[in-house]
Amino acid sequence: MSTTRQALVVRGGWDGHQPVEATELFMPHLRDSGFDIRIEESPKIYADASYMAGVDLIVQCNTMNTIEREEFEGLRAAIEAGTGMAGWHGGIADSYRNSSDYLHLIGGQFACHPGKHPDQRIGEASDNFIDYTVNMLPAAADHPITAGLSDFNLRTEQYWVLTDDYIDILATTTLPVREWDAWHRPVTCPAVWTRQWGKGRIFVATPGHSVEILQDPSVSTIIERGMLWASR
Repeated sequence: MSTTRQALVVRGGWDGHQPVEATELFMPHLRDSGFDIRIEESPKIYADASYMAGVDLIVQCNTMNTIEREEFEGLRAAIEAGTGMAGWHGGIADSYRNSSDYLHLIGGQFACHPGKHPDQRIGEASDNFIDYTVNMLPAAADHPITAGLSDFNLRTEQYWVLTDDYIDILATTTLPVREWDAWHRPVTCPAVWTRQWGKGRIFVATPGHSVEILQDPSVSTIIERGMLWASR
């Protein structure tokens, strides 16, 4: 019997998140870790129950887009049966806005990324690139995804996410109150979390807007470890 694990990469959606380049970045790590990889450009594959039953890990990088009912039900059934799911940034936390059940499955949803001062904005993606810190929680010290990592700084989109209490948070980021913001106190959001669903594991990291950010040593380490942790 083959001991090779099966990874399914589902990518697509908004091109600004570089779904092809971003996922290709992690292919060598998956192959070196003993995975055969299948790549799909839409979530249609999730509806194939016979195939999904043999998938050990789903890596999803599919921002916005939509998912059909039978596709979502196939995804959820696979995870409940033990398939792991991993992703970063909008590829997992801003997918399928048409499905509240998907948001429930993942445990966190992108709400916004507060940008620069209005006077500094030039109408490009960089309007939302700000300096912020990812803070490791005490739980991170002994977790296989984050062990040995310290707080780190990034200059990119800082995700404000809406979450529930059924996630295990490893790292957070705090959005400050600037003079032009409408909120009145700092908001701390999960930046790295896991979720147990049936027999399956889900891993989410909110940093990862671009290949440049994914190549940050702390971000890449968290994602590489997170994929292995989530896998069946």
